[in-house]
Amino acid sequence: MAGFDSLKKVAVPKAAEICRDIELDPQAIRCLESDPAPVEFLNALLERQLYPDAVRFLARALPKREATWWACICTRGMMGQGTPPASLNALEAAEQWVYKPTEANRRLADAAAQATSFDGPASWAAMAAFWSDGSMAPENASPVIPPENLASKAVAGAVMLAAVLSEPEKVPEKYRYFLEQGVDIANGGNGRPWQG
Repeated sequence: MAGFDSLKKVAVPKAAEICRDIELDPQAIRCLESDPAPVEFLNALLERQLYPDAVRFLARALPKREATWWACICTRGMMGQGTPPASLNALEAAEQWVYKPTEANRRLADAAAQATSFDGPASWAAMAAFWSDGSMAPENASPVIPPENLASKAVAGAVMLAAVLSEPEKVPEKYRYFLEQGVDIANGGNGRPWQG
């Protein structure tokens, strides 16, 4: 996989700052020793085929709305005809929040995720939308603000689950493609659906 040139929507200048609350493989941590820029760190992870670390990093580096969109397009590309209706509803609710990030749509994403068994990527895409802003508490309760990294954990979970949903022999290929989608989003694009 060729390296990437830029991550325009990533505003943080150093990868180590982005990684401060991400659990990384020891090999990935060693890649931080030279104090790289985000794109340099991502390229180092890809060169070493540390795909889960690259997913966690990009999910945390992207703005929350763009990261949630990344979770949505990875999930949408992997859904088949046998996808449970509750999962489809969760994905559609997450997409709706990305298109129009209102409080009503954020709450809708939470309700749709809660209606699933949390065993697939759509549930976590919807939770990424819900945890991206506002309070995690019920509407009439005192606000409970989600930890800053919670949405990115849901995004990473959605992307990684989408990669392993089917065809395990193609997991590395799917990771590479998903990361290309994420970088496209990081540079102002809208990603591309999986062409499996």
